Amino acid sequence: MDLKQIEYFVRVAELGSFTRASIALDVAQPALSRQVRMLEVELRQNLLVRNGRGAVPTEAGKLLLEHGRGILHQVERAREELGRARGALTGRVAVGLPPSIARVMAVPLIRAFRDRMPEASLSIMEGLSSGMRESLASGRMDIALVYNAAAAADVELSALVDEDLYLVQARGAQRASARPLALKELAEMPLVIPTRPNAIRMQVESALADLGLRPRIAFEIDAVAALLELVADGAGSAVLTRNAVMSSSRPQAFEMRPIGRPRLRSRLSMAVSPQRPSTLTQQATMELIQELAGKLLGRG
Repeated sequence: MDLKQIEYFVRVAELGSFTRASIALDVAQPALSRQVRMLEVELRQNLLVRNGRGAVPTEAGKLLLEHGRGILHQVERAREELGRARGALTGRVAVGLPPSIARVMAVPLIRAFRDRMPEASLSIMEGLSSGMRESLASGRMDIALVYNAAAAADVELSALVDEDLYLVQARGAQRASARPLALKELAEMPLVIPTRPNAIRMQVESALADLGLRPRIAFEIDAVAALLELVADGAGSAVLTRNAVMSSSRPQAFEMRPIGRPRLRSRLSMAVSPQRPSTLTQQATMELIQELAGKLLGRG
């Protein structure tokens, strides 16, 4: 066995596909398949069951997957320890951010990371909370910031901030008002809102369902920038955090009303996979994210 073969096998097993693994690893699929097959020959075990939908680990493959993750993690830790011996943290960290948070945090995070860990590399990806949890499980991301995540066996969560949700309307709209909006009134508003399973969409539906109500959906759109353009054009109202509005290209075009008493709030948490113990560089990045979240997003 060599590390390359183990890494290739682990990635195929996690992603469930040679095609997806070849893209993630930036390796030609025939070369990837050949390396995995060489590993199977050496171990005299079939490690993957190949089918039309992808590749699934056999019982032997599941055992090697568990050991392989540990081996790769230990190698990464060894590299980091050697880096520390010369006074530096090394390695690569992949961080996933929701689009509204990325607009506020991405640049400050990159700057702070570069200052504190100049010999390490940082990759930032945008995505919805549901998709980022899948990326954590598959190893494409090391750390993800997710909204309203429920505790589960496949993820470890650390709460960062609770953000108030606001009804966002075009400035000067006929129904725009500075007073807080009762939650039951939200059901009467035509909403421009993301599709399921967007975290805020699910939260709005759940909160209204508790009152026996349903949201009135005018348009569904997943891009925050396009969503706000529709609101500015009078297509309806949106439910967003203050950061999402203030980081837009035209925050002055909107008015925001707090929702509910008690306030309707969205929790932003930092998520990691319990299947992969965090490296020292990842731990330092998590501490940096916590620090920046307090400064940029506020607490409570």
